[in-house]
Amino acid sequence: MKRSWMDRVIDSIEWIAAGFVGIVALDIFLSVLLRNTLNYSIPDSFDIGRMLLGILIFWGIAATSYRGTHITVDLVWGNVGPRHQRMIDVFATLVLLFVVTVQTWTLFDKVRLTYNDNVQTFDLHMPTWPFFLVAWIGDVCAVLLIAIRTYRLIFHPEDMQEPKIKVTE
Repeated sequence: MKRSWMDRVIDSIEWIAAGFVGIVALDIFLSVLLRNTLNYSIPDSFDIGRMLLGILIFWGIAATSYRGTHITVDLVWGNVGPRHQRMIDVFATLVLLFVVTVQTWTLFDKVRLTYNDNVQTFDLHMPTWPFFLVAWIGDVCAVLLIAIRTYRLIFHPEDMQEPKIKVTE
């Protein structure tokens, strides 16, 4: 079965988000291991860890936005018919698209200001704007995935169903 370009984009963004989970876990593991065994702190480990967590959050928004796996309250949705459920899904996704688009716009301003102000880490004097830029790219990916979700909810709702796994004995 050939996958569409949209599915490949979605999968790529989800793999990148998963990669950032691994990077953050590795950073925390190494920092704790070195601090507790060798009494050594990695220079700027706090700043780098903090910025990596920010990157992870924005890429996590991208990864969860398309699948709809973020926290939801389905009190009304669960008690209406399929037609109204779809209307609620479209409305909620449009609201999410608006909010994340505004967030992406304001985060770009933060990237620009961080770059212009030459904000650096304390120990190594690394510029911080590249971390903000990677987080912003994650936010852009979230907007892209939410737009794809909105398109599919409106025009191709059958594409929003998870493929059923066929089990053969």
